[in-house]
Amino acid sequence: MKRIIALIILVIPGFLAAVGIKLMRDMTFGVLQAPFPKLWLQFIVGLLLLLGGLGFVAGFILYRDRKRNKVQARFKDTRTKK
Repeated sequence: MKRIIALIILVIPGFLAAVGIKLMRDMTFGVLQAPFPKLWLQFIVGLLLLLGGLGFVAGFILYRDRKRNKVQARFKDTRTKK
């Protein structure tokens, strides 16, 4: 059950990142999507969705690997655990 929850937690930001890529691609080809009045606003929202989705997935993977002690020394958490 934990694996299914973890998969769902990763699929949602991954889907948002894919939507961000689509919005940026559509702006490149001049296709304006419905909720956006300007192309540049569509690109900014797409970029934010892409960065947010990728950042969440990357942070999730880094947190998991830190917990399992599978990261290089420069990525290890230097804060002391209580």
